[in-house]
Amino acid sequence: MKPVVRHGLRAAGLLGVCFMALQLTFALRIGIMAMLDPLSTTFQRSEVWRLMTQTRSLPWSQQWADYDQISAHLKRAVVASEDASFTDHGGVDWDSIEHAWERNQQAQARADKLSDRPKTSSGPATRKVEPKVIGGSTITQQLAKNMFLSGERTVLRKGQEFVITLMLEGLLSKRRILEIYLNEVEWGEGVFGAQAAAHHYYHVNALQLGPAQAARLAVMLPAPKRFERRPGSAYVTGRAATIVARMGAVELP
Repeated sequence: MKPVVRHGLRAAGLLGVCFMALQLTFALRIGIMAMLDPLSTTFQRSEVWRLMTQTRSLPWSQQWADYDQISAHLKRAVVASEDASFTDHGGVDWDSIEHAWERNQQAQARADKLSDRPKTSSGPATRKVEPKVIGGSTITQQLAKNMFLSGERTVLRKGQEFVITLMLEGLLSKRRILEIYLNEVEWGEGVFGAQAAAHHYYHVNALQLGPAQAARLAVMLPAPKRFERRPGSAYVTGRAATIVARMGAVELP
């Protein structure tokens, strides 16, 4: 066997071993999460670094609340808003991904059309229009990304997200996945988890949240820092009313 081929096979073998070791590490960490509450997520640690370097302060609020200490209204609101088929799928909702892909393609086509408009002699130069990207991620996928991965949009990162998602679904119950998600998800600048969000916005415990309050918190999840600045906007109010109407049909784990 030629040396080049031999070295190539050796390198490929080492990469394979490293990949399997990484997956085993993820699996062990997820297995531990079945018994112990996680201390932090990759996203939270990146937020700590951002706040410390940009603001030289650390406004932080987070307190763990067990599953039974979180309002059922909030659980239903989050599932209705983020992942309506949470209890039915195996971690990935392929129908939602296909729908998101179609909407993103349509948004890209509209953005390209706007960017290609000829500029007028009197008007400013037309700048490139970036489409709004719509995700099709389930609650389990969001937990996989926030808990272990970076926010970059690459094929490798997305592939690893799918693998971790399947691990989460295989090693944890749906109830445990939702419990961890609700305790670790961001609800504002330095505000993480249902208990902190309930205190921050409504001065109550997570168990005391009513349907309307829960729905407003669920609306915030895709962009909590933006909605934190305008919690009473027309969009939040309208979207919250839609979520309240859907909450009765939600099945909880």
